[in-house]
Amino acid sequence: MPAQPAQLLMLRPTLDGLPPLQWPAGYAVRSFKEGDQAAWNAMMDAAFDRAPGTTDFDQVMKADAAFRPERVLMVEKNGEAAATASAWHRPAYGTACGYVHWVGTHPAHRGKRLGYWASLAALNVMKSEGRGRAVLHTDDFRLPALRIYLEMGFVPLIDDASQPQRWRAVLEELAWPERFDEQLAAPLARFGDA
Repeated sequence: MPAQPAQLLMLRPTLDGLPPLQWPAGYAVRSFKEGDQAAWNAMMDAAFDRAPGTTDFDQVMKADAAFRPERVLMVEKNGEAAATASAWHRPAYGTACGYVHWVGTHPAHRGKRLGYWASLAALNVMKSEGRGRAVLHTDDFRLPALRIYLEMGFVPLIDDASQPQRWRAVLEELAWPERFDEQLAAPLARFGDA
């Protein structure tokens, strides 16, 4: 069985100049609270088209050293979980860098740009923690998510030799005007405490 290709890595070089949050009518965001696990699990199973009961918040989020309730954002409408994004931290990317983690929207709430707004809210949390930039991982086939991240000012960050060619294909598929020639020709990214 062939190895899975490395996920695409993206960088938002600065958290300055974030646009204001403007939630669609009826939606609001709050931090995770104890007891939200079942709603988060069900939302993520639906968002990623998994069998019910597949996702386990306690295993994939709460057991992580980066977990803080205020870093996990729950977007709701009428008390129902609609979307989520998390303002994580991965030490490998340095103390000044945040990590956008587990972004998902329940299918019943798609088409309202909740992924954009939830991710933007996560960037605001990172900025409030003193971080100056952010990274995230995603997959080539997640074209709607890739479009959102590009709109938010994320750019390709190459950390695997297969990625320049894959990025060119993604940008072509999205009909994205910017080609990111400089980023795609850069040496593989190395990380440290910067």
